[in-house]
Amino acid sequence: MNYPLIVKLEQFEHLDDEERSALLALTDGRMLHYEPRSDIIREGEDPRVVRLVLSGWACRYKQLPDGCRQIVAFFLPGDLCDHNVFVLSAMDHSIGTLTAVTLIEIAPAAFEAMMSARPQVTRALWWESLVNAGTQREWILNLGGRDALERLAHLFCELFHRLRGIGQTQDASYDMPLTQSDLAEVTGLTPVHVNRTLQTLRQRGLLTLKGRRLTILNRPGLERLALFNPNYLHLERVGARQDA
Repeated sequence: MNYPLIVKLEQFEHLDDEERSALLALTDGRMLHYEPRSDIIREGEDPRVVRLVLSGWACRYKQLPDGCRQIVAFFLPGDLCDHNVFVLSAMDHSIGTLTAVTLIEIAPAAFEAMMSARPQVTRALWWESLVNAGTQREWILNLGGRDALERLAHLFCELFHRLRGIGQTQDASYDMPLTQSDLAEVTGLTPVHVNRTLQTLRQRGLLTLKGRRLTILNRPGLERLALFNPNYLHLERVGARQDA
């Protein structure tokens, strides 16, 4: 079963057939399709549902009154746009698409009932929350402690590991739909600085970026440059290994 949420959560906990079926049943919610570069929900709006990304890339962002935007998280297939966000009376951030996105809107009551009935799924969701918090810490460290080369290299390493975990890499390459402006909004750089940094990474033989496809040519070298330690992704915690 390659349902992306199941694939993702089984990185943290082993799920049996009944638990997988309970997660699969969540897809009975309303399915919506969004065009690239559109808002799913905006800051200030009422978050009444849990959103599960089935395909495409989305992002969480904050925007200043002058239009300056900072991307603070990516949502990939299998990601929940916060499984407890519906407790808020109003969104304190916005969620927008980077590519075409298909998602499921899950009623909070159905989601909470599934969690109450399936403690192993709840444990997996706790692990997902810990990984999300760890990722936020790394992004803050990127902005405050890493230089431009290290920031971009770290982001590319992180995306590789996240996408590989849900089966969306081919060898050392993966789809890269982010524009240089997107990368600037993630890393706190200007688009011009991002362009120069990408050229340096290419010149060092660490990666190529062609046709919106990123290929890592030297992953150990890229990870050394990025000062990348994947411990915050908890990749070593695999459900099958826990059972063993």
